[in-house]
Amino acid sequence: MTKSPDDEGETGPDLPPGPKGGSGRWSDLDRPPLNAAGLRRGLVRDGGLWRQVDVVQRTGSTNSDLVARADEGTADEGAVLVAEEQTAARGRLDRQWTAPARSGLFFSVLLRPTEVPVARWGWLPLLTGVAVATGLSRTAGVDTALKWPNDLLVTVGGEERKAAGILAERAGDDGVVIGVGINVSLRTDELPVPTAGSLALAGAVTTDRDPLLRGVLRSLEGWYRRWREAGGDPVASGLQETYAAGCATLGRAVRAELPGDRVLLGEAVAVDGDGRLVLATEEGMQEPVGAGDIVHVRPVVP
Repeated sequence: MTKSPDDEGETGPDLPPGPKGGSGRWSDLDRPPLNAAGLRRGLVRDGGLWRQVDVVQRTGSTNSDLVARADEGTADEGAVLVAEEQTAARGRLDRQWTAPARSGLFFSVLLRPTEVPVARWGWLPLLTGVAVATGLSRTAGVDTALKWPNDLLVTVGGEERKAAGILAERAGDDGVVIGVGINVSLRTDELPVPTAGSLALAGAVTTDRDPLLRGVLRSLEGWYRRWREAGGDPVASGLQETYAAGCATLGRAVRAELPGDRVLLGEAVAVDGDGRLVLATEEGMQEPVGAGDIVHVRPVVP
């Protein structure tokens, strides 16, 4: 397994607590470490997708580590890597972000959908968004919405805030590593930007990360199996309909900031069969957007 020089090994439930405010793993008693053994017992089973669950204290990026393991041939489909803290976490367009240790769920999974045409692999980040939203709604009891293509929104003080992000990367010829970062217990003074939120600030019924992670990974397993059994067909698997139903971007005027410094304005009217966002422009054209930053210009009108 590839680790950063700062890696301190696995976390577990059998470590004595230290004083609050110290530098140990239990320094913040409101943010206990994940129970690695318990996660394995709850997730790894015969015939299941998840084959290996590793929890490390600290690393640069779980995505980078898991891609490296896949390239080295030391990780199989169903490998899950979770970090209590990431020091070089990356979002889309290589944007950097940080969060206090144990304040969220920072994990990556390795999938090898070899029976699905590569042309349909672009649905995997959207599938993950649906799975995360479903899992958190059930476990945390919060209302969530999806912002195309890779953000999860919650409502804090009547405003939509980003509480989670997703990043997919190719791993060799037949693999995809999907990274997920979820703000769980961040307080207002810890938010990296004013538009960020957390499950705690959205009124979650629990911020216990163990059941939250189990709920998300079980939801991801269910959606991935359904999509894979349908040959990646977003209609037959129900993925396209479900994503559209939970997508807060649809029905809004948006600004799409596209590669090459191109900007496109229009109303988001659909997510097409390739997972692209379709914009209806003022010129009466419908243009699909496959990559770029999407800015919500106005809210949905009831």
